Amino acid sequence: MKQIYVHGLGQTSDSWTKTIDILQTTDYSLCPNLPDLVHSKEVTYDNLYAAFSDYCNQYDEPIDLCGLSLGGVLALNYAIQYPKKVRSLVLIATQYKMPKKLLKFQNLLFRFMPKSMFQQMGFRKDFLWGGATAANQCEGGANEGNRGVANVDLMPLGEDRYLVGTGKMKMYDFDDQHFYPALTAVDFYHHYKEDIALFGEMGFKTFRLSIAWTRIFPNGNEEKPNEAGLKYYEDIFKECHKYGIEPLVTINHFDCPMYLIKKIGGWRSREMIDYFYKLCKTLFIRYKGLVKYWLTFNEINMILHFPFVAAGLCFEEGENETQAMITAVHHQLLASAMATKLAHEIDSNNQIGCMLAAGSYYPETCKPEDYWKAICDNREVYMFADVQARGYYHNYALKWLEERNASIPFVKGDKELLKENTVDFVSFSYYSSRVSSSDLSKGKQSESNIFSSAKNPYLKESDWGWAIDPLGFRSTLNELYDRYQKPLFVVENGLGAKDIIEQDGSIHDDYRIDYLRQHIHNMKDAVEKDGVDLIGYTTWGCIDLVSNGTGEVKKRYGFIYVDRDNLGNGTYQRIKKDSFYWYKKVIETNGEDLY
Repeated sequence: MKQIYVHGLGQTSDSWTKTIDILQTTDYSLCPNLPDLVHSKEVTYDNLYAAFSDYCNQYDEPIDLCGLSLGGVLALNYAIQYPKKVRSLVLIATQYKMPKKLLKFQNLLFRFMPKSMFQQMGFRKDFLWGGATAANQCEGGANEGNRGVANVDLMPLGEDRYLVGTGKMKMYDFDDQHFYPALTAVDFYHHYKEDIALFGEMGFKTFRLSIAWTRIFPNGNEEKPNEAGLKYYEDIFKECHKYGIEPLVTINHFDCPMYLIKKIGGWRSREMIDYFYKLCKTLFIRYKGLVKYWLTFNEINMILHFPFVAAGLCFEEGENETQAMITAVHHQLLASAMATKLAHEIDSNNQIGCMLAAGSYYPETCKPEDYWKAICDNREVYMFADVQARGYYHNYALKWLEERNASIPFVKGDKELLKENTVDFVSFSYYSSRVSSSDLSKGKQSESNIFSSAKNPYLKESDWGWAIDPLGFRSTLNELYDRYQKPLFVVENGLGAKDIIEQDGSIHDDYRIDYLRQHIHNMKDAVEKDGVDLIGYTTWGCIDLVSNGTGEVKKRYGFIYVDRDNLGNGTYQRIKKDSFYWYKKVIETNGEDLY
């Protein structure tokens, strides 16, 4: 017995996903996508109905039909023509009769309607609007709940931060000469109920956060998990659901237990896969039914730019750094594939995504050497996401390694594991585009999210020198969708800027609103005009937090101001900015009202 759910005009088969989940009829529910039924045919009602009839007729047993609007018209017509084929019929917002005039009007409408009208206009109705954070940049509470020390805890404020993050300066323990902002961050650990309530007030559909590995396994290799850490995140997820917010959880957002870095070298060691697998199994079992959307590793390509942060790597003098990085990331890719397989086994509702730091490279000029440099730079961006989304290392990646006297440390079974366990969706961060120049002297004039870039004279820059390129966002969305043909999820996009509290306590951040407005507009064009399949959008730092690159808090991203300075001084009071109310309106209108 099959249940067939038929969507209306301007919708897709995804419109029924939540309904089917609630009914728990996944095994025998079918949701045909109407545009696919009339693929390559003239878009008329008659053609659509004929295709729909063929679809239903392929099943020998009687069927249950449920149709919404146009889907109801199709279902009704089918039931009239094939009464013995239809066991039950549910119609929603449907004409109970099909008079000739209505049919003529339908055909006329279809004749002058582009095929794109069958597809979604604007964002899908269940589009996941929200905001994003990371444990090490937001949480704090480093010495509470039996939490262990992580690599990200040891990232200091100041000029040494970059040296530590790139593995050029060894910092395995705290000292008295540096300030470590992650230890307190913005104290989400104690304020999470207040903060989530504010997210609920904005109307968030999702909230991206990460798990601090050392809250669950303080050293990373314990036999049993830390119950205090498990309970902490369980309480957060339940608090999210209280406001109708779907948690989007990054399992590893640059967190690596320092104990494992000291003992086995972090992700240099293949042993890390087993420890990570144990972490994932613990999370998937404990939070079954509370978390549906998971990301395995944050910005997996960041290992080429911030290797201590991304994988706990600190290099020895004369070491082949490329070999160390590719060994570590190969272990992460295997761990990601194993986690994907495990998540689907434990709960078929789980959706697993990869995550990369994206942003298209433009050639500086039409000089062929600049164009080729842009191709090569873009390949470096996609190199590891290719494995997670496609299931294998591309030939260009193998050649890239060969040129650097490095190779992938394959063992038996690795290739099969990667091939058979690709991710369900591709998520990414986007802050700006970049520029490639064959002139090496121009390669470090501007930096965006730690990626080097030549300056783009056609773009304005943020207070921290990041190019602002909303159209580049649309380009990046299209490039990723064309490349992977998997649903996309924007999980970081935002503007780091200096905010000023006025005498009356207000914060007028029109610059942030303008940045987000332009980017959302281009994101909407990518969906509506280009056909990109997009699940959701979470702005980076929905609340002020510690910058990953600089360790600053004065580089503010949030809709919510946190009264804390770079050195941890302040009341930690939460204050709504103008952007808070603006984003609330954006969510209420599903991205239609951006002003």
